[in-house]
Parts: sequence; structure tokens; C-alpha cells
Amino acid sequence: MFKKLFGSSEPKEKKEEKILPWQPLVNVSQLNTITERSKTKTQIVFKHSTRCGISSMVMKQFVSAYDLDANADLYYLDLLSYREVSNEVGYKFQVMHQSPQLLVLRNGVVVAHASHGAINEMDLGRFV
Repeated sequence: MFKKLFGSSEPKEKKEEKILPWQPLVNVSQLNTITERSKTKTQIVFKHSTRCGISSMVMKQFVSAYDLDANADLYYLDLLSYREVSNEVGYKFQVMHQSPQLLVLRNGVVVAHASHGAINEMDLGRFV
């Protein structure tokens, strides 16, 4: 009974953390590269606020559910550190700013986007 209430002193088995092949999005000029690459391969941009608990929770869920075999490039944008890049993403791709936010680009345009909990409800398999 006490183990259930206070936990066991036995070491817990560590779960191996999944690491995605993120490419940091840190410069406005990268948006042109992403647009060009989207013509031959799906590009995914995850806009993340490092100070937001909801954003962190959605990020963890996204990472655990993401299929590593997906044929897409993943970009991670820390929108607090790179606010100018975040603003340009909204302007260039005509998507209202949200945080967290996921954008899927194909053929030079955003074909899908979602924010908050809806990110993990997206079927990315449709786009890769």
C-alpha cells in the first residue's frame, strides 16, 4: 500500500527517448529553401514556445507519435528566440500565428496547418 502512495525505492526502468531529425529554423532566408524543397519533398514546420506548458505537452506527444520513416523534412522553430522568423512564416505562408503550430508544405504552399491539440490529430501520412 505504501509503495502505491509514496512510490517504490526500486529503480524505474528508463524509457528510451525518441529523437526526431529536427532542422533548426533560425533564419528568414531558410523559408525560401523550405519552399523550394517542398516541391519534391514534404516540409513540416513546428513552431514552439519554450515558455508554454501546452506547447511542451503537444511537442512531447508529437515526438512520441511521429513516424520516423515518414518522407518529410522537419523544422523546429523556437518562436521566442526567433520572433522575426516566426512573423515571416505567418506572412510568407499566409497562416495566422498560433503557438504551438504545425505547418505542412507541399509544392510551395501550406497544404495543412493546425495548432494546439489539433496538431496531434492531423494525419500526416496524407502528405508524405
